[in-house]
Amino acid sequence: MPGTFITFEGIDGSGKSTQLRLLGNFLRAHGCDALLTREPGGTTLGLRLREALLDAMEEVDPLTELLVFAADRAQHVRRMLRPALEAGRVVISDRYADATVAYQGAGRGFSPELISQIVQLATEGLKPDLTLLFDVSIEESTNRTTRRSNNKTFTRDRLDIEHADFHTRVRDAYLQIALAEPERVKIIDTSGPVERTQERVRAVIVPYLQSRGQLEIADFRLPIANLKQQ
Repeated sequence: MPGTFITFEGIDGSGKSTQLRLLGNFLRAHGCDALLTREPGGTTLGLRLREALLDAMEEVDPLTELLVFAADRAQHVRRMLRPALEAGRVVISDRYADATVAYQGAGRGFSPELISQIVQLATEGLKPDLTLLFDVSIEESTNRTTRRSNNKTFTRDRLDIEHADFHTRVRDAYLQIALAEPERVKIIDTSGPVERTQERVRAVIVPYLQSRGQLEIADFRLPIANLKQQ
C-alpha cells in the first residue's frame, strides 16, 4: 500500500507545530504508523542547515536562503520522505514546498517561474496528498510570537523578526494556494483554544486516513480534557 503524505503549513505563530505534536500522539495511540518531520531540519544535514538559515544574527542573502532551503528539501525528499512513503507509512511534515512559494516567492519577491523550477528540482515532483493550512491574522501571529519570545527557552529566528508586511505577503500567498487547490489544501481556523483547533484537525485528518485504509477508529472526538493531557 502506498503511503500518505500530509503537510502542515502556515505563518509563524499559527500553532501548526503544536497541532502536529498533538495529532502525532493521537495517531500513534490508535496504531497509525505516522512519521512526523519538518523543514528545514528533517534530516541530520537539515539540522545543520536549519541552524545557519534561521540564525537571527546571520545575514543571509535571499538567493542563498532560497537555494539552501531547496538543498534541505532535496535531502529530505530523498533520504526520508520517499523511503517512508514507499514503505506505506503516513508522513506528516511541518512545512514543505508551499512554504517556498509563500516565503521565498511572495515574501522575498522571487518570480513564480524561478520558484516553480527550484521546487521541481528539489522535490522531483513529490507533492502532498493533503495539506492543512493553519490560518491566523497577522496581529494574532505577532501577539503569539511575542508571548513566545518572553519564554527563556524560545529563541526568535530570522523569519520571526521580519516586518508585518513580509508576513502579510506570506499569508496572502498561502491563501491563494488554498484557493487554487481546494481539493488538496484545507484551511484550519486557529481562533480559539489549542484543543478546539485540534478537533478541527482531526475532523479533516481522520476521515481522510480512514478512506485510504490507514486508520481504524470509531470515534475521534475525544473530550477536550483528554486533549490537554497529551
